[in-house]
Amino acid sequence: MATAHPALPESQRITVSDTTPSGTTLSVLDTGGSGPPVVLLHGWPDRATLWAHQIGALAAAGYRVIAPDLRGFGDSDRPEGAENYRIGLAAADVLGVADALGVGDFALAGHDWGSSLGWAITLRSPRVTRYAAFSVGHPAAFASEGLVQKAKSWYMLWFQFPGVAEEVLPADDWAFLRSWAHGSFPAGHPLPAQQIADLSRPGALTASLNWYRANIDPAMFVPTEPLRLPPVRVPVLGVWSDRDMALTESQMRRSAEFTEDFRYERVEGAGHWIPAEAPERTSELLLDFLR
Repeated sequence: MATAHPALPESQRITVSDTTPSGTTLSVLDTGGSGPPVVLLHGWPDRATLWAHQIGALAAAGYRVIAPDLRGFGDSDRPEGAENYRIGLAAADVLGVADALGVGDFALAGHDWGSSLGWAITLRSPRVTRYAAFSVGHPAAFASEGLVQKAKSWYMLWFQFPGVAEEVLPADDWAFLRSWAHGSFPAGHPLPAQQIADLSRPGALTASLNWYRANIDPAMFVPTEPLRLPPVRVPVLGVWSDRDMALTESQMRRSAEFTEDFRYERVEGAGHWIPAEAPERTSELLLDFLR
C-alpha cells in the first residue's frame, strides 16, 4: 500500500541566464525548509511531477526537495532551435536554479535525460555531494556498450530527422508511442496521459526532441575511441529496471568502472519510468542512499 505524502508545493517561475538575451524561465517545485537540499531531474518526455512520490517521501523525511521542469518540458520555456538544448546549457539551468534559491551544495538524482544531465553536472560541479542515476549509466559506460544497446537506442537516430518523428508520433492518437514506450504501464496509470498531454501542446514535441538533436551526434553513435572523462569521486547510486525497453543492465553496472564509490540496485517488474512505476521502491532507495 502506498504511503500518503504531503501535497506537492506550488510551482514557481525562476529565470536563469544563458545565451538568449532574456534568459530561460523554468517552472520549479521547491518544498522549502531548512533540511539538506536534494535536486531531482526528470527526463523525456516528462516534467518534475514524475518525482511526485519521491518529493513527498523526501520532504516528510526532512529534506528540502527541488525539482525543475527542464527547458523544453512541462511549464518551462521552450526556446526555438536545437542549439538551445545542449547539455551544458541545461546544466547551467540547474545550477542557476540552485543559486536563485540560495542553495549551495546539494544531493542530486536524475532519470533518463535527467540522468545524463545529472552525470554531466556531477562531473562538472563540486557542489554535488552524491548522485543517484536512474536508468542511464555513466556516459563512458553507455557510449562503449555493444550492439544490443545500440539497437535499443535506435530511436535516438530516428529523432534526428526534423519533421519525421513530429509526424509519426502523434498519428492515430499517439499509437506508436503508446505501444513502444507505455506497454509496461497498467491500465489507468496517469503518466502516459500526462506525457501525451504535454507533448500535444504547440511546439512541445519538437522542443523535447531537440534534446536528442542537440546532444546525440550520429557520427559518434558508435565511437572508435573511448570516451575519456575524470572519475566520479562522490558516492553514486545506479538503478536499473528489468523491463526497460531502451537501456541494458550492463551500461548501468559498468558505471562502476568510472566511479570511485558505486552502488548498484536492480528493480524487478518495472519498465523504464522507475520513479513512477516503482514509486515506493524508488523512495526507499533514495532515502537509504541519502542517509
